[in-house]
Amino acid sequence: MADVLNPETESTTLNTELEMPTLEQPATEQEQPLHESTSNPETAEVNTPALDADATTEPVAATEPQTAPEAAAEVPAPVATPVQAEPAKPAETEHMESMEDFSAALEAFEREQAAEAAAVEAYGDKVVTGTVIKQTEKNLVVDVGLKSEGLVPLEQVVDHTGAVKFNPGDEIEVVIEREEPEGGYLVSYEKAQRLRVWDSIEKAANDKTPVIGTIVSRVKGGLTVDIGMKAFLPGSQLEIRPVRNLDGYLGQQIEVRVIKLNKKRGNVVVSRKEILEEEQTSKRSHTLEQLGEGAVLTGTVKNLTDYGAFVDLGGIDGLLHITDMSWGRLTHPRDLVNVGDEIQVKVLKFDKDKQRVSLGFKQLTPDPWLDASERYPVGAHVKGRVLSVTDYGAFVELEQGIEGLVHLSEMTWSKRLKHPSKLVKPGDEVETVVLSVNPADRRISLGMKQLLENPWEHLTERYPAGTVVEGRVRNLTDFGAFIEIEDGIDGLVHVSNLSWTKRVKHPSEVVKKGEKVKAVVLGVEPQNRRLSLGIKQLQPDVWESFFATHRVGDVVHGKVLRTAQFGAFVEIAEGVEGLCHISEAVSDDGTPAKMDQGDEHDFKIIKINVEEKKVGLSLRSTAHEASRATVEHYKESTHKAPVSSSTTTLGDLINWRKNER
Repeated sequence: MADVLNPETESTTLNTELEMPTLEQPATEQEQPLHESTSNPETAEVNTPALDADATTEPVAATEPQTAPEAAAEVPAPVATPVQAEPAKPAETEHMESMEDFSAALEAFEREQAAEAAAVEAYGDKVVTGTVIKQTEKNLVVDVGLKSEGLVPLEQVVDHTGAVKFNPGDEIEVVIEREEPEGGYLVSYEKAQRLRVWDSIEKAANDKTPVIGTIVSRVKGGLTVDIGMKAFLPGSQLEIRPVRNLDGYLGQQIEVRVIKLNKKRGNVVVSRKEILEEEQTSKRSHTLEQLGEGAVLTGTVKNLTDYGAFVDLGGIDGLLHITDMSWGRLTHPRDLVNVGDEIQVKVLKFDKDKQRVSLGFKQLTPDPWLDASERYPVGAHVKGRVLSVTDYGAFVELEQGIEGLVHLSEMTWSKRLKHPSKLVKPGDEVETVVLSVNPADRRISLGMKQLLENPWEHLTERYPAGTVVEGRVRNLTDFGAFIEIEDGIDGLVHVSNLSWTKRVKHPSEVVKKGEKVKAVVLGVEPQNRRLSLGIKQLQPDVWESFFATHRVGDVVHGKVLRTAQFGAFVEIAEGVEGLCHISEAVSDDGTPAKMDQGDEHDFKIIKINVEEKKVGLSLRSTAHEASRATVEHYKESTHKAPVSSSTTTLGDLINWRKNER
């Protein structure tokens, strides 16, 4: 008989199929003894021989499985009897005996089921050791020594990664809970673990002793921690400060304290925050004893921000500002430290009332700027690494904490460079020349073009005054045009040197950007890096020609170009203008003369200013000159000999003019 309490022995299989004899055919009752199988100790079968013409089968009660000693009674083994020939029985008698055999078999089956149920009930909350047989989609199948296997839900036997912790053949402790309608027994691994460790967990809760657990999963409102059984860790009890990402703690082993128990429901709530707060209080007291301005302490970087790092000094957090991290320039604290780094810091300020601590890291080393002037004299050639590039230049690190600026204008002699990134980039190793050092302002000016030949040094020899050069118009401004005559050398054509005759208001009236033009070198200033050019000088100066051939008193013919309230501007030669003031614009009879644009008249030059290139004109003086010429002509025509003008009367002149007409 199989023992239901022994997991190493299979339960006896009950054969309830009975072959009923045929009533029309007489049969001889034959009794067949019932034997347990000796060839296979794990299996016992009830054998029922077939009926034939010479024998009948008498039903024999099936063997009842043995239950736990305290829950089930033993069933005596059947006694084997020799086969004896019996006289044939009537059909009615044989039918009645068959029904009795079926009732006996059914009764035996019911006794077996009752014994099995009693065995399960006898286990109660006892922990049973079973063997894992296989894994299905939802359960772990376990042999627990009953006629059917036990089923453990998979969610009870997985770790934080979702992997099953047991393999086929492994032993597992479970508690048998109930028989499932669809077959098998529901067994609990969690309940077994709870029963095993409950006393120790209860003791830890009473003594407030910390326990070690592993975070296995995330649930609503917190985490599940395996402390020998699954316990609930609320999210608010994980850290001293609120935690946003709980998933990052999965798989971590932590120390917790049991704060709530419910044995009836099997619930356990734990806290890590309480332990951390106690540790922080203890560390804070120790740190306060050592804390003071000037003290050097060791701390752990807890958090990084754009403006600095928070360092845990032992229960007290201090702020290490980015400006106190390095004597040099940092773009972000992560360039120097990372979260979790253990660093030494110096206490700069400590406010006991507000519990605020300001820390410094660079203060642990001497300020490299104190002797920067001696180590980096002006004119010295130094090498460094480009840290960053801006619109106006590049910052070069000469050593830790010492940076210099190479301005855009000091990178090349050429003015074509629009941005420093065209020449250097972060990380480049460059050689520079120290131009100036200012330790007080922590500044060093560097140059790169000084390592190249200065094209301005010998410019006077190459381009003396009066030399005609050719170049491209690189830029236009209100005051003139810049012309590049070679790489790095730009000359300025002032607006006044664009034309002899035109009154130019903007250089674009004469030249265009990008246009190739010729010019004359007017002057060179190498020390100021200035080159003066002129375009109008390529043509003769019309003013010089005019002044060379005209004097005050000359009568010239001119055309009115434009008028103003004070007079009219008259073109008296190509490119030469003169001004006839309104007081000089008078006709022969003394009335104001008509001076419209385009009118042509004879004017007398009454004023010349060579320096300012100005000419004063008069229409009235021209009329007087005409009257004098008429008198002289009368004298010549009426008197053969010269006569004095005092003897000529106005009447004589009028009469003469009438006769002339």
